[in-house]
Amino acid sequence: MAHHNHFPFVIKSMIAALFFILHCIMFSGTVAGSRKGQWQQLLNNTGVVAMHMALTHHNTVIMFDQTEAGPSGYRLRTRHNGNRCTDNRDDVADSSCYAHSVEYDISSNKVRPLRLYTDTWCSSGSFLSNGTLLQTGGYGSGTRRIRYYRPCGNGKCNWRQSERSLSKDRWYASNQLLPEHDRVIVVGGRRTFTYEFVPKMSSNEGSHELSFLHQTYDPNEGGNNLYPFLHLSSDGNLFIFANRNSILFDYERNRVIKTFPRIPGDGSRNYPGSGSSVILPLDHANRFEKVEVMVCGGAASGAYRATRQNRFLKGLSSCGRMVITGNRHKWNMENMPGPRLLNDMLILPTGNVLIINGAKRGSGGWNNARNASLRPYLYKPNNKLGKRFSVLKSTKIARMYHSSAVLLPDGRVLVGGGNPHDRYTFSNVAYPTELRLQAFVPHYMRRKYHTHRPTNVTIQYGQNNYNGVRYGEEFNVTFLLERKPSDVVEFTAYSPPFTTHSISMNQRLLKLRCKSLVRAQSGLVHAVVEAPPSANVAPSGYYMLTVVNGGTPSMSEWVRFMHH
Repeated sequence: MAHHNHFPFVIKSMIAALFFILHCIMFSGTVAGSRKGQWQQLLNNTGVVAMHMALTHHNTVIMFDQTEAGPSGYRLRTRHNGNRCTDNRDDVADSSCYAHSVEYDISSNKVRPLRLYTDTWCSSGSFLSNGTLLQTGGYGSGTRRIRYYRPCGNGKCNWRQSERSLSKDRWYASNQLLPEHDRVIVVGGRRTFTYEFVPKMSSNEGSHELSFLHQTYDPNEGGNNLYPFLHLSSDGNLFIFANRNSILFDYERNRVIKTFPRIPGDGSRNYPGSGSSVILPLDHANRFEKVEVMVCGGAASGAYRATRQNRFLKGLSSCGRMVITGNRHKWNMENMPGPRLLNDMLILPTGNVLIINGAKRGSGGWNNARNASLRPYLYKPNNKLGKRFSVLKSTKIARMYHSSAVLLPDGRVLVGGGNPHDRYTFSNVAYPTELRLQAFVPHYMRRKYHTHRPTNVTIQYGQNNYNGVRYGEEFNVTFLLERKPSDVVEFTAYSPPFTTHSISMNQRLLKLRCKSLVRAQSGLVHAVVEAPPSANVAPSGYYMLTVVNGGTPSMSEWVRFMHH
């Protein structure tokens, strides 16, 4: 964890006398050669399908499934109410004698069971500014529930369920943390065409109609607008993408500001179409004012219905990029190396995008997909068109429906889950329930890059800011380098997402302004970095700060951005 002491004046004076100044230049994110990465198997059995995953600022990962899938792979000795779980037939089949959520500790590579009170099947979530995971909705008993998980370092924290409820059923909804009042907007859900805000300000606070959800709903194809893609623009408005259409939405006034062009091509991008989306890195070089979104993959037209006849249509290969700020809006289309749906998109510290998990044919839903996509794709947004995609090392484990992935502070990508069945099913099926936990290790985390890797990254908040960095203020970052720094040193801040069903809710990466970089002969480097200017650019909370030296990232440390 980062140390937040004030950087001593004497050391700063020595640095000023002994060190020379280097300038911080934006890194383009290009990497030469066929560097395909490696796979590690971490656990043979997590006990619980990682349908939902989220990394906390205590370097643990919360994983959870639905609670009504019957027995999981993690048997409990006692139920949460204290009653023993015996070996009799009723208890062996009783869902409450099994864990349905676990906390994974990255450093010890172990899981511990957590208690869920109501069903979280196909639910949504978002971190609040203090690092608490706010989690909403689900199925049946959980469809209007609000839950909180405040992470801790002692292995004693657990889920807490709010006494207040959502105003509407939220099954397959999406969440986005908002800039003001530490509140989250919850959008959509199956047969729910509204949005609402949590935490609730009052017991009678309701929901608001959103006609865009009616307009994009396809009743013959399972909706094709569930789990809509949400991205907070740096102007404070909300980008909403559903099915093939998108709007810029003023949620405070319940008003559509812009209706964007429809993304070209047929098919659907949202559940059960199940493509994925990211907001591309926001950059201090343009004052964070250029906001560009990207949507990749999805299901072909009619794919959901075709699965009922045991036909699995080839998924979409296309990606679209569109700048949502300014006045000219056009989808710029390009193709992935192959068709893909049920895929996760994660932004790496380099600013490149990893496309991982999923299938090549079919749609989302129980047993609706075939032909696992075993090879991740790397996308370099700053390369020339036609030279942006590369194919990485194949995994041997299919990650189909109900799989997920998250970026870790050590640079690896944690990959878990996969269960296209309504029960834990391990035999006589094409794609069994998957409880193995893996990490994909990008090429730049290999030992050969260690001489270029910044180490011992330490963040100093300054004399008066013990809890975090306020918007627009400077903070100090020190690190060690074995060699003289590259001409290209970057400081990126990453908001850890809540990932489920191919969506990484609240994910964003910022390229921060470095005001000075000073290096000693000892290899110690002192940088002065500027925090994001506002909560519109970076909603308050914990971010992973990474130093990227000529394309080689450090381990990430946690920094908290906050209001004055």
